[in-house]
Amino acid sequence: MAVGHSVDPSRWRVILDEAVTRVSDRFVRAEPRATAGRFVEGLLSDTERKTCWSLAERAGNADPQAMQRLLRTAVWDADAVRDDVRSWLIEQLGHPDAVLVTDETGFLKKGVCSVGVQRQYTGTAGRVENSQVGVFLAYVSPTGRAMIDRRLYLPEATWCDRPDRLTEAGVPDQVGFATKPALARQMIAAAIEAGVPFGWVTGDEVYGADPGLRAELEQREIGYVLAVGCDRRVAVNDGRTLIRVDDLADRIPTREWQPHSCGPGAKGPREYLWAWITTATRPGEHRWLLIRRNRTTDELAFYLCWSPRPVPLHALVRVAGSRWSIEELFQTGKGQVGLDHYQVRGWTGWHRHVTLAMLALAVLTILAATAQQPNTDAEIIALTLAEIRRLLNAFVLATAPPPAHTLHWSIWRRTSQARARRSHYQRRRAK
Repeated sequence: MAVGHSVDPSRWRVILDEAVTRVSDRFVRAEPRATAGRFVEGLLSDTERKTCWSLAERAGNADPQAMQRLLRTAVWDADAVRDDVRSWLIEQLGHPDAVLVTDETGFLKKGVCSVGVQRQYTGTAGRVENSQVGVFLAYVSPTGRAMIDRRLYLPEATWCDRPDRLTEAGVPDQVGFATKPALARQMIAAAIEAGVPFGWVTGDEVYGADPGLRAELEQREIGYVLAVGCDRRVAVNDGRTLIRVDDLADRIPTREWQPHSCGPGAKGPREYLWAWITTATRPGEHRWLLIRRNRTTDELAFYLCWSPRPVPLHALVRVAGSRWSIEELFQTGKGQVGLDHYQVRGWTGWHRHVTLAMLALAVLTILAATAQQPNTDAEIIALTLAEIRRLLNAFVLATAPPPAHTLHWSIWRRTSQARARRSHYQRRRAK
């Protein structure tokens, strides 16, 4: 198969238009509906920073007001658009053995007014930083992976116990404090209610440590593979012995470790040594501790596992390996469609920008899932989301604004920046 057969600009244009059509009924007025379409195209464009200013310039607008209204005051329901995005993705990627992956990511901020911001640990920076934290739900199936839901985490002391801050940021009255696992439970419940087909849930130690999440999944008969810390204690010997998981790992004979790949990586299959121990305390229960050992460094990772039916080891390994998908989606979302490029402070603006970024990411995901990919033995890799966006810009989204438009925006930006600088100086002199 020739490489060019994987790229069909006319069909790509149809899929991009379908993305906008899918959500068009959520906009009461024609202006925000059209602006939303241009906003999504801007997120997919090769514009370096996906802010309202840069997206408005690319769209041919004279100023950013229409883009800003779309995120702040226009009448539309971001949660309803999210539901449309999820439905579209499930139509394309749905599979009964799919995995729901939950995780959080940080959005670094400089000020103190953005909703949910405080100094807190974020894996984005690898340390405590001034940031917002969003909890996300990803859908991972044999045909692709995508983000299908999101929740903004509101810290209890600095936000939920401060009604004045909540009101100023536009947080709805019914929203209260919820832990990150509780937010994950909300999203999983919403996916179940929407009829999303899946068989498993996985997440890191934040979610594995929550007994409420595990109990709810068991009650719903949904299998899980959830990471836990090395100090977690589990019951073995039919519940007669309680032991730390790291101590248990030291007692496993060498012959019991089995090599398995938990999925392809950038440098080849992600191969580890794996062991599993039954931790069931009742007859007929399917409960295990899964242990992963790095073949080079001997670093260990631990997972609590449960299934409503017996499963082989490689099935648990597959689910555990699915967790990396959401990290890659965070990287793609921020690097390709501006998931973290927003300049809004309020509750409504955050959810609207993130939802439209999820829609843009869904476009790339569906283009990849429906592309005619090369044979597995061909000397070329399949189209990546980054490569699809590059080709999409070359063949579908390419624009050439007139010089007068570019100059207009240069003048507009510098005038606005001068006005902001004067305002800052006046405030400082008044102190």
